[in-house]
Amino acid sequence: MKRSMPRFDIVGQLGSLRRYARSLTRDSTDAEDLVHDALVRAYERRDTFRSGGNLRAWLLSIVHNASIDKMRSRRSEAARVEQAGYLTDASTPAPQEHSVRLAQVREAFFSLPEEQRSALHLVAIEGLSYQQAADASGVPLGTLMSRIGRARAALREMENAAPSPAKSHLRIVGDPS
Repeated sequence: MKRSMPRFDIVGQLGSLRRYARSLTRDSTDAEDLVHDALVRAYERRDTFRSGGNLRAWLLSIVHNASIDKMRSRRSEAARVEQAGYLTDASTPAPQEHSVRLAQVREAFFSLPEEQRSALHLVAIEGLSYQQAADASGVPLGTLMSRIGRARAALREMENAAPSPAKSHLRIVGDPS
């Protein structure tokens, strides 16, 4: 005998979910992302919904928990970025030209969106394979590769927009040119 799954009226709950997510995030785009994540979780855990239970309350609790998870993730990422900043500040200063260039690269890297910066860091700095980085980030391989591609494109764009040292009006003292 198969147990029938309860019928979910998710569409009827979307208004409540969006309003609650908007109140938690204070941003409509983040609220939509939160609702999407919560609905994915609800679908994955649909077996835990008690037949005859309050679907709206169950879904709202999933939105709430997803919001807390996102907030913790952001705090954790901010702490890692801060720690990385301490490590870079403790390094030995490079010669002037290299120091300036390194500062420009660091500034460009830290200006990337969090997801892109994290993906690029795992692959380019930590040396993880794409699959290992995807597993560590908890995202599909294609998503990770897309984030890395967008990060690299953004860094190339920043590189092309920045004046190169060769075009600079400054010259090194003692330089015959």
